[in-house]
Amino acid sequence: MTSASRVAAKEVDAPSQLAGRSPGQLMWRRFKRDRAGVVSAYVVIFFFAAALLAPVISWLYGKNPYTTYGIERPGLLNEFFYPAKPNGGIDSEFWFGLEPGLGRDVFTQLFYGMRTSLMIATATTILCVVTGILIGVTAGYLGGRTDYFLGRFIDLLLAFPSQLSFVAFTPVVYALFVSPEKETPTYLRVITLIIVMWALGWMGLARILRGQVLSLREREFVEAAKVTGASPWRIIRKELLPNLWTPLLVQSTLMLPTFVTVEAGLSFLGVGIIEPTPDWGRMFAAGARHYENDITYMFFPGIAMVIFVVAFNLLGDSVRDAFDPKTKR
Repeated sequence: MTSASRVAAKEVDAPSQLAGRSPGQLMWRRFKRDRAGVVSAYVVIFFFAAALLAPVISWLYGKNPYTTYGIERPGLLNEFFYPAKPNGGIDSEFWFGLEPGLGRDVFTQLFYGMRTSLMIATATTILCVVTGILIGVTAGYLGGRTDYFLGRFIDLLLAFPSQLSFVAFTPVVYALFVSPEKETPTYLRVITLIIVMWALGWMGLARILRGQVLSLREREFVEAAKVTGASPWRIIRKELLPNLWTPLLVQSTLMLPTFVTVEAGLSFLGVGIIEPTPDWGRMFAAGARHYENDITYMFFPGIAMVIFVVAFNLLGDSVRDAFDPKTKR
């Protein structure tokens, strides 16, 4: 190719190179260049896909998390009800070994426990995001007395020590629906965990959004919308919410792993999910009782939770950097 043809080819390619890109395209380009963020996104997608497909995985694997294989089949557990084979009973049949005591399959328990924890944490995160948007945007846009009273209400809820409040209020909510002498159904435990974590988990996002809206409502494009006679709902929907995606996405990616660990902690303490429903926190509780004789059982849920929380936190950092390159580490 001659020099003249090369110059002509560059001139043809120039318009495509100079074509403008939307903020979303720029964000996506920056995110793809962050290897840690991309790998974390794949890890998070794997966890959610595995949680959703837990029944399919169990069917393909040929076992379920409820059958007590160690009791029904002699030889799998020793006289002390620990796996007879080394390393927690790991072999070609039971890939992650057996649970001490009842001899249930750890592999399927891990995936079903992941399903329970992620379902509760995702539902709580969605409720917190919706509530944070409603309270934070309302307080920031209306201002005045509305902002004052909503701000004091948020401060009141933030005064409660979160972890202690979760443990204290969960049995209280149980007692509102079921008498103490009766066993609380699993579905009610799930609903209660979601309600308690939601009631004490949305305030941080609301305060962040309030601060963002306070600065945005004085901007020229909002004033221009008011001059044209746009209703407050239209201004919030068309002018304010599109500028709140960055804090919403970042805070959501940080909230969800927090709720996963909170839910697991409540189940570990006995006020969350209990037998026989598989759950990461319940697996930790069982592992803590048997770690001196079989530490393998705690190994798999521990590693899974650490990987998930770290991946989600790294994903949140990457999303923040992609939306706002000024904050890049």
